[in-house]
Amino acid sequence: MAVLVGKKAPAFNAAAVINGEEIVESFSLDQYLGKKHVILFFYPKDFTFVCPTELHAFQERLADFQAKGVEIVAVSTDTEQSHWGWLQLSKDHGGIQGITYPIVADTNKTISSNYDVLAGNYYYNENDELSAEGELVAYRGLFLIDKEGIVRHQLVNDMPLGRNVDEALRMVDALRFFEEKGDVCPANWSEGKEGMKADHSGVAEYLSKN
Repeated sequence: MAVLVGKKAPAFNAAAVINGEEIVESFSLDQYLGKKHVILFFYPKDFTFVCPTELHAFQERLADFQAKGVEIVAVSTDTEQSHWGWLQLSKDHGGIQGITYPIVADTNKTISSNYDVLAGNYYYNENDELSAEGELVAYRGLFLIDKEGIVRHQLVNDMPLGRNVDEALRMVDALRFFEEKGDVCPANWSEGKEGMKADHSGVAEYLSKN
């Protein structure tokens, strides 16, 4: 698994569904550079069980993320038509109707591969034929990307393990706190708590108060 933290987030340009209904052929994260932080998260498949719970959970907190200058973008290896169809189904019927943030179609698997969250392996066999082992779908990867396009946090879950949206929001708070204050965030830090100076005196000061 590649560690992308501290590196430029891999660029991509792909079809996506935006605003819950409109298919665009050329979606890129470049539109957020210099303006917004981004939570980019991958999920395995449309029309499944755990995935809609995550997509709805991010939608429920979307206003909280956007109030902090963060945009949410989802990606799976399904087509844009599959995304659109799923968006037409209500939550009661297993759909994701009501999701308004972009859902990117990584149909050729290159985005998932570049972020190193693609499950399965593909290769050429002894007959020079393209072959694959396992399903070529994305693990539950999550990447927090800053305004300069640098990955500042990443998390990858196996497919049965849904993510905690509150933890993603906490990481946004930690990054913003560091950017604004210059202080670093100790274990179990949350918004409203004190940080630490990035030197030994800061450690001593923090420990004396806790």
